[in-house]
Amino acid sequence: MLLAIDIGNTNVVIGIFRAKELVASWRFATDIRRTVDEYGLELTGLIGATLPAGNRDISEAIIASVVPSLTDVWVQVCRKYIKNKALVVESRMVPMPILYDFPAEVGTDRIVNAMAAWELYRQKGNPLIIVDFGTATTFDVVSKNGEYLGGAIAPGVGISCEALFSRTAKLPKVELVMPEKCLGKNTVHSMQAGLVFGFLGQVKEILKQLKKEVRGRPVIVGTGGLVNFIQNAEKLFDKVNQNLTLIGLRMIHETIISPEKKPILRSGRH
Repeated sequence: MLLAIDIGNTNVVIGIFRAKELVASWRFATDIRRTVDEYGLELTGLIGATLPAGNRDISEAIIASVVPSLTDVWVQVCRKYIKNKALVVESRMVPMPILYDFPAEVGTDRIVNAMAAWELYRQKGNPLIIVDFGTATTFDVVSKNGEYLGGAIAPGVGISCEALFSRTAKLPKVELVMPEKCLGKNTVHSMQAGLVFGFLGQVKEILKQLKKEVRGRPVIVGTGGLVNFIQNAEKLFDKVNQNLTLIGLRMIHETIISPEKKPILRSGRH
């Protein structure tokens, strides 16, 4: 089985694949203070509680990370607790042309999402736009020919909520829920209305501008922790896949690992 690890700024998302099937997944809070042993014991505890005793053979591991200080921590977790050497993905290893001014600047998670969405949801003659709701909200565009073109990065709703709470003296920290209406009659409802409708407006406007700049009718793909919340509030996406990054890591593992289990290096710009 394959252990796929996506290290983000807010969450570390972990999945276990048996062939192409995602058999288990978990989210850990990203915490650079936690040690190899803390993460390792939690992970092995979850594996033991989730998978049958005779079906826990993890033979491979792959990591995508946007938190450099945690990358080696998880490499060590894989080595010490899973007894495997993890492959750390770089954007240059992803089999997709990257038409970005500086390809090395593209976050690994963004290019992994782009490749996975292209493989799963491409339609002849149409580009794709992938929206990932993480710490930041990222918008990534793939051309009709399967080339990564770039996109936009905006503050995530979690960042906005935290900033509103931490930078104001009298506003409380509120739960992110869909308000019944925008006209709030108390502070909590007013904040919820501003956060949710403001965030929806941000997403819709960026999608509107991107659609103007690409040819064809783009397929809009949503992913990330808040994608179901957003889709339930307003149907903005043609496809929703909360596990897109994990699936992309599984695809990359299949693509760049030869039968001898050696990485095949590819140039970052094609």
